[in-house]
Amino acid sequence: MNILIQDVLLDGHPTDIYIEGQRIAKVIRKPSQLTMDNGQWTIAGKNNGTLEQSSETINSQLSIINCQFKKAVVPGFVNAHTHAAMTLFRGFGDDMALMPWLEQKIWPNEARMTDEDVYWGAKLACLEMIKSGTTTFYDMYQRLEATAQAVDEMGIRAVLSGVCFDHFKPELAERSKKSIPELQKKMENYSDRLRFSLGPHAIYTVSGELLQWIDRYSKDNNLLIHLHLAETQGEVDDSLRNFGLTPVRYLHQLGILSPRLLIAHGIYVDKEEIALLAEYGVKVAHNPASNMKLGSGIRFPFVEMKEAGVTVGIGTDGCSSSNNLDMVEAMKLAALLGKGWRKDPEILTAPEMLYAATEAGAAIAGLNTGRIAEGCLADLCLIDLCSPVFTPNFNFVSNLVYAANGSSVDTVICDGKILMENRKVPGEEEILRQAQGVALRLTNYEL
Repeated sequence: MNILIQDVLLDGHPTDIYIEGQRIAKVIRKPSQLTMDNGQWTIAGKNNGTLEQSSETINSQLSIINCQFKKAVVPGFVNAHTHAAMTLFRGFGDDMALMPWLEQKIWPNEARMTDEDVYWGAKLACLEMIKSGTTTFYDMYQRLEATAQAVDEMGIRAVLSGVCFDHFKPELAERSKKSIPELQKKMENYSDRLRFSLGPHAIYTVSGELLQWIDRYSKDNNLLIHLHLAETQGEVDDSLRNFGLTPVRYLHQLGILSPRLLIAHGIYVDKEEIALLAEYGVKVAHNPASNMKLGSGIRFPFVEMKEAGVTVGIGTDGCSSSNNLDMVEAMKLAALLGKGWRKDPEILTAPEMLYAATEAGAAIAGLNTGRIAEGCLADLCLIDLCSPVFTPNFNFVSNLVYAANGSSVDTVICDGKILMENRKVPGEEEILRQAQGVALRLTNYEL
């Protein structure tokens, strides 16, 4: 089924978009102009240059979405770091420091999770992401196949990490070395919307020897490595005590800085370390919500990384540490946090945040998405402009980043398929019911 989106606003211009299969085939900007008349948007010369009047032959199996100039189109958001199935721990163990939270609330309950638990938690995450406009996410979690099945069924795009812990024990390292090729092979059973990556948890849970093996494996198989790094001052202090180096310098000594590496958080890095990240093409996922909520830190060096040429995406982190997967809110938090600690209202603009949440996020894995352009993968969102947060609409991108949230997303298309229209996702009631039951059972919580 091909899709024709008519009379939508793209960068403020009336536009028709034709999607053929998985990709955007035509983007036709109309020469006419929008005007306001008695509080209503109208357009002069509406039919001039529209796709339906062109000489193109359109497949008879066509789904038409007529936006009537009441919707704007943006690329689907790319969540650069999350733990999908942790939706099951939303609101569980709040207002705790990072390590006590992990050791007392999260890790003990995660140890009891089954494939079914992870499946429903991941399905809930996919539902929440679709409802708020995310079409691609980078995930790090246990029981990879359960998440893969959920993502495959829900229709969005994901880069899923095979998680590695060895806790500096050689026998656990050998177990990871054996499991990773097996997981990679199993990922071939799923849609090409899903990509496999490597997920060593952090330098305090994964030995240097295993990190080096993972780097070699990623190079041989052209796979992304997804790693938590420099998230807290405590991590830096431990790194100095245990390895004699700060986290980025430690990775540099190990020889694993490369364009295949995505680090999540990266708050505690200095100028020299940023230069190393840039030199080796390392990517970074900024997670403003969890950084603030867990008290990890606020001085993320977004500007310095950008100026050095480091690709920076935006992530939500997992729902247990940020409480939602709303990338629209994450853009606002990233901008306001950067302005606040620098005391500079002109830093980190709304367009920069939209770029980080779309095209930059896609570039981390070299995905041809994150843009509305001919030949790109058809991953996009239609934003409902008929709401208070878009009134007045002096600047759409500004309103999207600073005024809106994910509830402004009306329609989501991923890989050329409509996943949500008029804010309705097929089967969402069942997902909510099942996930609620799994979460209550898993945590032994009584209503």
